[in-house]
Amino acid sequence: MPPLEFSAVVLAAGHSTRMGSDKALLEFAGVALWRRQHAILRQAGAAEIFISAREEQLWAQGEHVVRDAMAGGGPLGGLVAALERAAHGHLAVLAVDLPKMEAKWFQSLLAECSPGVGAVVRRGSDGDFFEPLAAMYPREILGLARAAVARGEFSLQRLLAAAEAEQLMRVRGLRADESVMLENWNEPVR
Repeated sequence: MPPLEFSAVVLAAGHSTRMGSDKALLEFAGVALWRRQHAILRQAGAAEIFISAREEQLWAQGEHVVRDAMAGGGPLGGLVAALERAAHGHLAVLAVDLPKMEAKWFQSLLAECSPGVGAVVRRGSDGDFFEPLAAMYPREILGLARAAVARGEFSLQRLLAAAEAEQLMRVRGLRADESVMLENWNEPVR
């Protein structure tokens, strides 16, 4: 079977309150995080890449910018907006604040996907925490996501649990060599 084509989105619309400045513009190895994440998704094979950003983030302009489907909806708003625009059956989602992410993460998840079924990693001492901000979502999850928004329920953990129950997501455990890729930047280094 040929590899699945997929769309992708860099989630960069957060307010970066704890950081004190827009995380998307922070640099890692001399490159702004939003540009770095865009490059990672391109290396992973994304056919199109969106940037989820707020109106006031003037650095994010153009036809590939998506605005959250609802104000105050957190990452779910960016997920819904990108799924609605995606030209392909799967959407790779990558948070802007995971500077050590590598393309091989998404290639590994893509290998777990099939038509109508995405992939996500679960970790924690009891394997009870999904990694929703570095996952591969199928277009078929859009109905569940819209219903969650309509209920005012913005938890990606709950969305992924429901998607797993409906067999829309394959779930695998976090491998030992992958944990470094999930280190995020939420606060300034002191």
